[in-house]
Amino acid sequence: MNHDEIVRLDRRHVWHPCTQEKDHESLPPIPIERGEGCYLITTRGERIIDAVSSWWVNLFGHNHPRLNRALQEQTQRIAHHIFAGFTHEPAVELARRLCDKAPGNLSKVFFADNGSAAVEVALKMSFQYWQQSGKTRKTRFVSISEAYHGETLGALAVSGCDLYRSTYRPILMQGFSVPGPDCFRCPYGLERETCQAPCFAAMEDTVAAHHEEIAGIIIEPLIQAAAGMRIYSPVYLRKLRALCDHYQVHYIADEIAVGFGRTGRFFANEHAGTAPDILCLSKGITGGYLPLAVTLTSEEIYCAFYDDYETLKAFLHSHSYTGNPLACALAVEVMKIFEEEDILGQLQPRMRLLEDARSRFAAHAHVGEVRRLGLVAAIEMVKDKKTREGFPWQQRRGYQFYRKALERGALLRPLGNVIYFMPPLNIPMDALEKVIEVAWDCLNEVCP
Repeated sequence: MNHDEIVRLDRRHVWHPCTQEKDHESLPPIPIERGEGCYLITTRGERIIDAVSSWWVNLFGHNHPRLNRALQEQTQRIAHHIFAGFTHEPAVELARRLCDKAPGNLSKVFFADNGSAAVEVALKMSFQYWQQSGKTRKTRFVSISEAYHGETLGALAVSGCDLYRSTYRPILMQGFSVPGPDCFRCPYGLERETCQAPCFAAMEDTVAAHHEEIAGIIIEPLIQAAAGMRIYSPVYLRKLRALCDHYQVHYIADEIAVGFGRTGRFFANEHAGTAPDILCLSKGITGGYLPLAVTLTSEEIYCAFYDDYETLKAFLHSHSYTGNPLACALAVEVMKIFEEEDILGQLQPRMRLLEDARSRFAAHAHVGEVRRLGLVAAIEMVKDKKTREGFPWQQRRGYQFYRKALERGALLRPLGNVIYFMPPLNIPMDALEKVIEVAWDCLNEVCP
């Protein structure tokens, strides 16, 4: 099937995610034929640097030889089988490796197949734990403003991004939403590197007043990704952990986007020295090959479900593809690659390259802030640098940027007025340098 035929059939039959389909009248979907390292290669042979890791899932580049081999070897054994009452080596090995690596005393792994599902598992697990532990009033969850935890109804209920949430508000469960940290527009006039997170007071007040009703607090550690790669102080997480301990509330960490080395450490919680009660992981877990998600929790929570069948305490949650052997085999290989190839150590020169570019972008008349943690960096475009007023969303500056970057061979998908970098962890230095130059050129065109 040639390029034009793919586009024609796509426009006739396909409904794309997170897309106003009418945009495809002027920018049709780009057919991809194959991947090679950090590059997506179109059916016309054009090479596009995948600077957003294909929605943050690709860790080591496309068509990776070790991952290809792991997938092929597992395919020759079995692709999938029922996971209720059965098990297999890749799932067992992955669970062991994750528990060994996870912060704190997380020792049990529940498998699902996408990030939203991992969050649903966490919410249900926390709720049911309290019901079976005699604290039946604990039925609600706390999240912070501009949070994003997925698109299913439970995940949306604990999210704060109105862009995704507002339409469905009438059918969402009710929880508590508190103002979260916004270090770029800090109401206290402080700096994220030195502050003691006074913004945490809103969380403290809410939990103090309602802790008897609160089952858990869910948060994206250190980076609120969909909110525009908002980065905040590790102090906030340390205060959160202490608060949860004091009031007997579960700390649920959504590391779906930030886990697996994105922040420069394997888990974002490591920056704060904190450990959650429940940890949600997905995206990079299979290196961007197959859907897989896990929810890790403690022995204490697990034991609240462990009893004779007649007590009806079992966690009756399931997915048809739970513990898929192909996905688990890939995830095991991902863990081995981290260990054997010193991936985190190799991040240093790439992080320095992004850091060195910071001052040039920050000096631009329409850049309000350049922020970075690990190999995640973001440029926030603003209408007024002094007041930090953003461009009206209707102007779609980010979308203009995206289109111009594609013309130059780089995929830089925006988050509103925020342009961000989240490339594969092993992106070649020359490719990363090109992405930075493309971003600079596009910024000057979109915001002259």
